[in-house]
Amino acid sequence: MFVTNLVKYLFLARQRELDQYYNAPETLQPNVLRHLLHRAQDTEYGVHHLFGNIKNYEDFAQNVPLNTYEELKGDIERMRHGETDILWPGRVKWFAKSSGTTNDKSKFIPVSKEGLQHIHYAGGFDSVAIYLKNNPKSRFFDGKSLILGGSHAPNYEITDSLVGDLSAILIENINPIANLVRVPRKKTALISDFEVKRERIARETIGKNVTNLSGVPSWMLSVLTCVLELTGKKYLNEVWPNLEVFFHGGVSFLPYRKQYEEMIPSANMHYMETYNASEGFFGLQDDPADSSMLLMLDYDIFYEFIPMDEFGKENPTVLPIEGVETNKNYAMVITNSCGLWRYVIGDTVMFTSIKPYKFIITGRTKHFINAFGEELIIDNAEKGLEYACQQTGAEVLEYTAAPVFMDGKAKCRHQWLIEFTHEPADIEQFGTILDNKLQEINSDYEAKRYKNITLQHLEVVKARHNLFNDWLKMKGKLGGQHKVPRLSNHRHIIDELLEMNQ
Repeated sequence: MFVTNLVKYLFLARQRELDQYYNAPETLQPNVLRHLLHRAQDTEYGVHHLFGNIKNYEDFAQNVPLNTYEELKGDIERMRHGETDILWPGRVKWFAKSSGTTNDKSKFIPVSKEGLQHIHYAGGFDSVAIYLKNNPKSRFFDGKSLILGGSHAPNYEITDSLVGDLSAILIENINPIANLVRVPRKKTALISDFEVKRERIARETIGKNVTNLSGVPSWMLSVLTCVLELTGKKYLNEVWPNLEVFFHGGVSFLPYRKQYEEMIPSANMHYMETYNASEGFFGLQDDPADSSMLLMLDYDIFYEFIPMDEFGKENPTVLPIEGVETNKNYAMVITNSCGLWRYVIGDTVMFTSIKPYKFIITGRTKHFINAFGEELIIDNAEKGLEYACQQTGAEVLEYTAAPVFMDGKAKCRHQWLIEFTHEPADIEQFGTILDNKLQEINSDYEAKRYKNITLQHLEVVKARHNLFNDWLKMKGKLGGQHKVPRLSNHRHIIDELLEMNQ
């Protein structure tokens, strides 16, 4: 009997519990909020904000302010130095390093024991539970899981305290039993030099029976390319014939899907999107035919949402989950068991369904172009590029875009710097198709493009091979969960890249 046929029974109870997301989603979040407030009521933050007196969501919203990293940074620094009972009970030993700020400084997101178990590992368990439910003939556990992670380092001089990529923290603390079915070995997985790690992972895994992959699409693609180079094979299923699923997240899969499908031409290959950020595990794709994700409502995360047309205002409307509507863009706010209280994480989402609550990631609150009122978000960009690639046979590996505020002829436009895996025959035609598609899917962009009065036709600049990786390496961000900002409302990033594009 296959191992998977035995192990899959461990997931049956959770598969039944997930039915609540469809049948009674409104009952889940109030329980989460009560639990978080009760656990943290005696912390310094809980005492200051009267957690013990909070009876309902309205009290919570009134007593606790919205926070960005800057508001919590001082408390987090104290936690990093070993102080206890600050934002969460006890001592938090792990801190996920995230680089999502406009000033290019790092954020250090606390990761508590409860956060590891009841958020991040819970999401990993549910990923497998949902996958097995959708694929009853799976042989998932009959082989190895290739899990791609980053690296970590000691946190100051605090005993047993670590700072680094979330993926590295997860690998460091993973149940030893899981290591029996995971590759590469931990020592290799945590190497900080991605170029060294890439080849070592490839060499360690070539002879294994890999059935599933987990990681960021861009970095996983680099490892898989190395596997093919070392083996001399054309297709990955020649190396791993039982490979059946890739759990991906971190960046949109759209620009990479065609490359994966060409590399793994198998009808038995599946792709499942996950939304696991440093701040929490938020979503899972539960339906292979639907690209939107299920919002995970019974982890240690309480959700709120700010309509993007009010984001940045002094007193914006803030909605609990039952107040959201479909087809509206929201900034996501979370409260979790790692000590993040009403924390604006910087991601934007749009709900496609409210029973169950399903959503797509539309971008970042800071990663957009709105220099001329066009309100271009990442979701627009990804759809536009996907269409341009379909029409021209091109494949995009990496890209970034930014406004050109005014050139020598007083003309304004968007400038796209794109690294192609397969170049279009005519880059100008590619740009025209992309420009037209953006107008079709974004009425604000279309209005600003009208008769070239405000915005002129976008410009596409071809990036040299490995430009984006070289830029990340220069920034000390090659590998792990790091990624190039897709859209910027300024030119700092694109100008650095253009300077290197020689």
